[in-house]
Amino acid sequence: MTRAMTPASVPAPAPASAAAPRHLPGFSAPAVGFEQPFAMLEACHERVQRTLGLLGRLREHVRQQGVDHDARQAARDVLRYFDIAAPLHHQDEELHVFPLLLAKATPEVRALVTRLQQDHVAMTADWAAARAGLQALLDENATGFTPQDEAALDRFAMRYDAHIAAEEGMAYPAAAALLPPAALEVMGREMAARRGAARAIASKSAP
Repeated sequence: MTRAMTPASVPAPAPASAAAPRHLPGFSAPAVGFEQPFAMLEACHERVQRTLGLLGRLREHVRQQGVDHDARQAARDVLRYFDIAAPLHHQDEELHVFPLLLAKATPEVRALVTRLQQDHVAMTADWAAARAGLQALLDENATGFTPQDEAALDRFAMRYDAHIAAEEGMAYPAAAALLPPAALEVMGREMAARRGAARAIASKSAP
């Protein structure tokens, strides 16, 4: 077992913001709070990339050494992140970023948003296929990933790099430029509320 694969040896996350709920996977890392919603979205991307890194190490471990306790724990961590935290991130974008850009951005940005929306649909389908192999790994009789599992995991992981680069390079800056401070505050509060963090952000902003 390589030390790099185990959840305990994954690079430690930065201290959690007071506004970030500790009970959800993927929300312990950002050193920003929901009062900075676009910084929070980018921090979520970092967590996506780190979880995909864990997935890659898990796959290599299973190929080399088979399925053991550490492999099952890593599979659980990947499942938890992409089952719970990642859909919330997509919801943030679909409610607060994409409609705004489709209504007010340049034709180039609107075309990009259409592609990003299509990516989200494809990512949901890709995850449904990819998670099956991870779920099967939790069985005590599991011996590894099938070729079909490996292909599904490849499709799922490969879609993210270009998607994240497009969002951070064009979509987020364009949306942030269109939102006044009051609207950013509302966006952050709604993002927090979806994660059960409304009380934390309210207390942080109280005089």
